[in-house]
Order: sequence, then structure tokens, then C-alpha cells
Amino acid sequence: MKRLPITLVLLLAGCASFTPQPLDSGKQQAALESRRLDAPDVRQFAERSLGHEITPWPPQPWGLDALTLVAFYYQPDLDRAQAQRVAAEAATITAGARPNPTGGGSFPRNLDAPAGQSPWTNGFTLDIPVETAGKRDIRIEQAQHLAQAAKLRAAEAVWQVRSRVRASLLAAYPTKELVRRQRDLQEEIAHMIERRFVAGFASQPELTQARLTLNRATLALRENQKQGAENRARLAAAIGVPDAALDGAEVSYQAFEQLPPVSNLPPTEARRQALVTRPDVLATLADYEAAQSALQLEIAKQYPDISIGPGYTWDAGQVKWSLGLSLVLPLLNRNEGPIAEAKARREEAAAAFLSVQAKAIAEVDEALAGYGHAVEMFETADALLQAQQKLERSTAAAFQGGEADRLSWVSARFETVAAELARISALSQAQTSLGRVEDALRRPLGAQGTLPTAEQVLSSKSHRNGNQP
Repeated sequence: MKRLPITLVLLLAGCASFTPQPLDSGKQQAALESRRLDAPDVRQFAERSLGHEITPWPPQPWGLDALTLVAFYYQPDLDRAQAQRVAAEAATITAGARPNPTGGGSFPRNLDAPAGQSPWTNGFTLDIPVETAGKRDIRIEQAQHLAQAAKLRAAEAVWQVRSRVRASLLAAYPTKELVRRQRDLQEEIAHMIERRFVAGFASQPELTQARLTLNRATLALRENQKQGAENRARLAAAIGVPDAALDGAEVSYQAFEQLPPVSNLPPTEARRQALVTRPDVLATLADYEAAQSALQLEIAKQYPDISIGPGYTWDAGQVKWSLGLSLVLPLLNRNEGPIAEAKARREEAAAAFLSVQAKAIAEVDEALAGYGHAVEMFETADALLQAQQKLERSTAAAFQGGEADRLSWVSARFETVAAELARISALSQAQTSLGRVEDALRRPLGAQGTLPTAEQVLSSKSHRNGNQP
């Protein structure tokens, strides 16, 4: 009896203890507002992810890859995905745990015991559960499939962060100076037509049209400034920093200056790559395997587990040993309901996989078709710009030689700026289409540099959050 408290103390000493970690919204807000692109922690995270030192730091300028690395560090979506992955991996420990035995005791007192004989009868029992039909192995297999699905969804979250940064950076492509120059040229044109109208060399409709065009150019400039401010805020949000963190940062858009040839993206190979490498497709496949294991487990539950119960009793000076055996008798049901539910969930998982697979193929085909036409539009816009630049040079030479007036030369310059804006618009559409191709394949294309893999990013996040040594 004296050993019982000691045994209990030893058992309780190995138990985990709870440590509260309250969240302070005020501190969280202050931490969010103090985020910077060039923070030392960002550099450590980026270098750990890439596996090499980054020099110089901070990068000058900040390109797509550098901003994506910052987003990998700050975006809470990755922290959440990583936490879900860690929880799923911890579930494999739960699945592999063996059921603990249970112990019990009884201490009845016999009030009619003869004199000189102890009135107490001490009894102890130990129930040892034994799982049958390989249920533990099936549970472990199911948990491993779910952990793999969580890992793949974390990789999908990494890609989605990169995709949002790219889309936001492309939307912020600078056009303000061109729009301002277009407004200034139109203002000069309107003034020249006003002077001609006063001198009687221009009609009222010509003057009205010039003023209307100037008003539209002024409105376009204001709209461009508004869109620029909104796009900058969206870019900061995609990175995970406040808008002020972009103040003074030189941003490069060099990643959008080149377009890979359509011939480098054969549809058949692209479809195959999407189905083999897309994390969302592979995650739903892992979900299906987990559903299969769940069905297998419910079928195994038809076979009852066994409980072995050895016992010890000290009765009136006599030691008595016993051995008990118990199990649930499958008389009223054979687990038909849970088996039917598991079969239905497996069918649901199969349908979900086929749906995601079909969606991936459709996204690849649609993105490739759109990209081909977008590249053709950009090539046309680029050719028109070159033709307009040639015409502007010709008009400038004619103006210098006295063969053309100033209005013709300024109008040619105005048309050149319009052609430059049209080229940027076509380039933006082509890069947007290229982004859809990248999203469909879940891998970067074009002239981008090297980014860490999803596993490297998540490993660095774990190191930062203390989930790994």
C-alpha cells in the first residue's frame, strides 16, 4: 500500500503541463504596423530558405522574387497552413497510441467476520485492452494520408502567396508618367488650337474636340493616380506589410518585360505536369487514400476488441488469483451504419478528386489558349508602337526642316505616348495570361529568378516559429 502513492507520483511526473499564451491585440497591431521590407529577421528567413547569403541587403531594387520572399515571411496564411500541417502530423502520434490498461480495486468489509480474523477483503483488477484486426495500423495509415494532404495544402498556400504578390505587382506597373505626359501634350495641343481659332484658322468643333480630349486626359490622369494608390496598397497587403513600408523602396518590374514563347508550353505536356505536380490535385488524392483507410477501419471494427483482466484478491488470509476475458458481442449490429457512411465518404472523396483533376485540366487549356492570343496582341501593339515612333521621327525631321508645323509634331508625340500606353496595356494582359498559366501549372515561368521550394519555405517558417530545433 505504501508503494501506491509513489507509483502515482511517478506516473504524473511524465505528464505535460499547460502554459497559457494570451494574444494581445494592441501588441499585434503595433507589430503589424512596424513591419519593414529590410528587417533583419526577414533577411535571416530568406537566407535560410535559399540556403545562401543574400548580398547586398536590402536588395536594390526590390524585384518580384525579393518581394515574394518577404511575403513568405510575413503572410499569416502560411503560418496557419503550417500549423495545420503540424497538427496533422501530431495526429499520427495519436493514431499510433496504444490504449492504456485500466486498474481498479475493491476493499469490502465483512461485519460478521469471526474474532481474530481481518474483516477486510482486498481486491485488485487490471484490464488490458487488445485491439484486433490491425485497427492500429489502419489508423496510422489514415493519419499519414491526412498528414500528407495537410503538407500538400501548405505547399498550395505557399504558391497562392507568390501568385498574389505577382498579380499585385503587375497591377502596380507604373504608367503615371506616361499618362501625365499625354495630358501635358494634349494641353499643348489645345492651346495651339485655341490660338488658331482666335486667328481664324481653326473651327469651333475643332476647338471643342481639343478641349474635350484635354478633359478626358486630365480625368485619366486622376483615375491613374487613384488606381496607383489602390494598387500600391494591394501590393503591400499581398506582401503582408503596411503601405508605409513601401515608402522609399525602389521596385523593379523587370520580371514582366519578357514573355516566354507559346511554343515552349505544349498543351499535352502542360496538362501532364499539372496533374503530376499540382499540390491541390495531390492533396485530394491523399484525401481519397485517407477515406479508403477510414472505410477499412470501419470494416475492421466488425471484429470486437478483447479485454484481458487479471485480478488479485486477499480474502481472510487467502490469496486468490483470477483471469477475466471480455469482448463486445456483435449480436445486434455488425457496424453496418458506420461502414455505409465510410463508403459514401470514399465516393465523395473520389468525386472531389475527379472534380479537382478536371478543373486543373480546364485551367491549363484555358490559360494556354488565352496566353497565345495575348502574346499576339502584345506583338501587334509593339509593332504599332515602333511604327508610330518611326512616324514621330519623320514628323520631327519635317518640322525641323520647315515642312511640317508644330501642331503636327506635338500630335505625333501624343500618338506615340498613346501607343506606348497601348503596348503596356497589351503587355499587362499578356503577363496576366502568363500568370494564369503559372497558376494552372503551379510553377513559375518566364525570366523570374530562383525561389525556394515550398518545403524550404515551410521548414524556415517552422524554424522561426520554434516547431523545429
